[in-house]
This record gives sequence, structure tokens and C-alpha cells, in this order.
Amino acid sequence: MEKKEPYRLIISGGGTGGHVYPAIAIANAFKTRFPEAEILFVGAKGKMEMQKVPEAGYTIKGLWISGLQRKLTLDNLSFPLKVVDSLLKSKKIIKRFKPHAAVGVGGYASGPLLRMAVKHKIPAIVQEQNSYAGLTNKMLARKVQKICVAYPQMDRFFPAEKVVLTGNPVRKDITELTNKRDTGLSHFGLRADRPVLLVLGGSLGARTLNDSMILNIQKLIDAQVQVLWQCGKFYHAEMQNKLSEVPQNDLVKLFEFLKEMDLAYAVADVVISRAGALSVSELSIAGKPTIFVPSPNVAEDHQTKNAQAMVENKAAVLVKDVEAREVLIDRAIELLKDEEKKAQLSKNIKAMAKPNAANEIVDEIVKLIA
Repeated sequence: MEKKEPYRLIISGGGTGGHVYPAIAIANAFKTRFPEAEILFVGAKGKMEMQKVPEAGYTIKGLWISGLQRKLTLDNLSFPLKVVDSLLKSKKIIKRFKPHAAVGVGGYASGPLLRMAVKHKIPAIVQEQNSYAGLTNKMLARKVQKICVAYPQMDRFFPAEKVVLTGNPVRKDITELTNKRDTGLSHFGLRADRPVLLVLGGSLGARTLNDSMILNIQKLIDAQVQVLWQCGKFYHAEMQNKLSEVPQNDLVKLFEFLKEMDLAYAVADVVISRAGALSVSELSIAGKPTIFVPSPNVAEDHQTKNAQAMVENKAAVLVKDVEAREVLIDRAIELLKDEEKKAQLSKNIKAMAKPNAANEIVDEIVKLIA
């Protein structure tokens, strides 16, 4: 394939790890295929992409944009100004960078940038991570050429002829867990002869999961379960204090944030997790027996829908948020002891994995610009 100049790609969106990490995975896959390519990210000022994208080695520009709050706030009053400002800045970015294509991954910054891209006849793709489409992507659907999705039947939200089922892109190290268990046990200081429970509340943490752990921590210790517990930055000091009062707490390893996710997945016998799209995709690829506790505090209750899609395929267990404090840890201990159930869940969740998602999305981008 002959090209007169290196490809230039803009990737826009973010706000949460569920948007940011797939965006970086798409960039990495594009860069692997086209090493000379220039890739520019556009995010929302003050959001996590402004830190995570440069850490991954890419340039990012920030827009002054945020979502509408449900109650009247100063932020809401300034929302129209933010939209106009972001559209004008997006126009400048596009004129200067002259991208061959634009990709939107959802989140606040995705809307203005993609709107300006399609207005300037730039080929555009959106990537929808969830089983229930986000508002920004639904608004953009009529304007873009392709919509890459992670779940079947997304033509409920999008024009069927534009939908491509690719799965969610995940970090490459998670696709390669073979032979990492021993390294992981050594890294985390765990014993090979005791079960390991991995608890993930997302990068910000989850109050329900943290409460469920603290209230029932003695049950885990009595069952001789080793725990890797990511509690999130908002809760770390509080959980550290509460854990320090628990005897024999050396079985529990508490983390604000787990950077070595590949090693954490490699050692885990059972995982407790929120049901964000990225978590579901990563756990599918890792093939881990999982108990999902969907967050009720998300748009359109999409985490419950994500988890139910797995439960319907006998690929995961679902515990409702309101029941978690009472039953979650008991269920986890039961599952850790049930070898047959673990094997079934592991096999079924792995069958739903789409490990080539990033490359398939790059294929769709290339079709538009080649």
C-alpha cells in the first residue's frame, strides 16, 4: 500500500479508564502497523486522560468541556460556553493537524472533536465499549462512517450498516498471561498453596466493594484466602486504617491502584469486580472466574446490562450492589472452593473474549483512509 506521507490520526475522548485505556490500545495497534504515523489525542482538561496519555508516550490537547450535572450548578450554567469553546478549539486542532481519520472513544471530549472532524470531511469512527450505548456516541452515530462495538445487537442504538463487532481493545500485556503466575506470586509476596482473591473497584474505587471487604475481612482470613485489594485513591487511607485494626491481616495486600494488572490477573483464582466495559473485556481475555457487582451510579444502569450479558452465557456470577455487604464475600469463598464452577466460568468467559479488537478497529480505520 503506497502512501505519500505518514498517516495522522486523532483519537478523542476519555474521562474514565474505560474510555482512556481502549484509546491507548488503539493508538498502540495503529503505531505498530504504521510506525511512522503521527497520533494526537484530544481529551477533557482535568480528566485522567491528561495524565495517562502522556505516560503512554503520546501528545494530548485538552478541551474545556464537562458533562451536564443533574442539578443546577455553576458548571451547568457554563456548559453552553464550554461547548462553543471546545468546538472552536477542535476546529483549530483539526486545521493544524490535518488528520487522515478521527476516532472517538466516548466521554466529554469526543463529541466536539468528532463533530468538527465530520464537518471537515475527515473520515471518522466511534468505538462504543458498553452494551448500552453512551449519549455522545448515539449523537455522533449518524455522522460517522463506522461504529465499532463490543456487544451484539447494538443496532438497537446505531444504524445497522455502520456497526462492526470488534470487542473492546485491551492492554497487550493482559493478552499474554501464560507463564506469569510464578512471577506474580513472587511480585506480590503470595504463597502458591493458598487461593488468591482479586478485588477491583476501578481506578477511583468503589464504596460498596470496600465496605463489603472490611465488614467481612475476618471470614477471608479464617478461610486462609490471600487477597489483592485495589481500593481506589479516594478510600486508600481510610481502608488502610481499618485494616490495621484486623489481626492476621498479612494475608491481605491493599493497593490504591494496581499497576501490574497482568500479574494480578495471572495469580487470581477468583475476581470480584465492577462491571465497566473495560473490566468485562479484560476479565474475558484473562479467562478469570468473576463475580460482578455492577455500579448503580452509572448512566442507564449500563454496568448491570454488561454483567447480565455475561451471566446469560453462564460466564460470570452477578451480585447486586444492594446485597453485596451481606452476601458478596460468602459467595466469593464458596466459589474459591468450587473447582467445577470455576472451570465452567473460566471456559465460558474466555469464549466471549475478543483479543484482536484493537487490530480489527485499525482495519476499519485503514479501510476509510487507504
